[in-house]
Amino acid sequence: MFLRKICCIYVLLFINIQVMAADITLLASTGVSSMMKVVLLDFEKKTGHHIKVSYDTSNLLMKRIQAGESVDLVILTAPLIDELTQSGKLTSGSRVDLAKSGIGVAIQSGKTKPDISSPEALKKALLETSSVAYTATGASGIYFSKVIDQLGIGDQVKAKSKTPPGGIIAEIVAKGEAEMGVQMISELTNVKGTQLVGPLPGNLQMFTIFSAGVMKDAKDPQLVKSLIQFLSTQESVAVYKKQGMEPI
Repeated sequence: MFLRKICCIYVLLFINIQVMAADITLLASTGVSSMMKVVLLDFEKKTGHHIKVSYDTSNLLMKRIQAGESVDLVILTAPLIDELTQSGKLTSGSRVDLAKSGIGVAIQSGKTKPDISSPEALKKALLETSSVAYTATGASGIYFSKVIDQLGIGDQVKAKSKTPPGGIIAEIVAKGEAEMGVQMISELTNVKGTQLVGPLPGNLQMFTIFSAGVMKDAKDPQLVKSLIQFLSTQESVAVYKKQGMEPI
């Protein structure tokens, strides 16, 4: 009889947890994908809530939102969060800066790292490599396209470049489809079969801040805000650092 009562209590607790559990929909830049895959799983385990997340470049996600796609939370580059707030898509004052990342270069594991420690060294490495991959719509890819023009080698590099709309560029490098990949360091870190060469040198570097914002039509704004708070904890920040990001 006692065991039966205990079992009934556990069943009721389980039912209550299921009733209280909620789905949170999220659009997030691939720039934060490596760290979010770790942190969001931790949030789910600790709260019982489920995160439905879709990753893409910030610019492509921006187009989806402007076309009418509705979610609870977005994590994009800071300027786009501000733009969405000004247009009324996001709740005013809900922006929270999470972390920032510089742009880096990656090659296949086991290969000799080229010298990219100065603008001239980077220019030489880019001219000598057989192929370069970077995104056509990501903030890092758009910026890198300007960098190679600034170095005076835009035409040469673009002629041997692979520029998918989005995705993880290091995965292209790992498959051998490009000898060198350029993207946010956070996206180049910990991709099997690749190694980080290093960051873009000196004044060629650009840091991008990634921020979270609550959508105006979020189903449960308070729950979404609790997720953002979780993303700002010391435990979450430790994950960001491990994945090549820098806390704000």
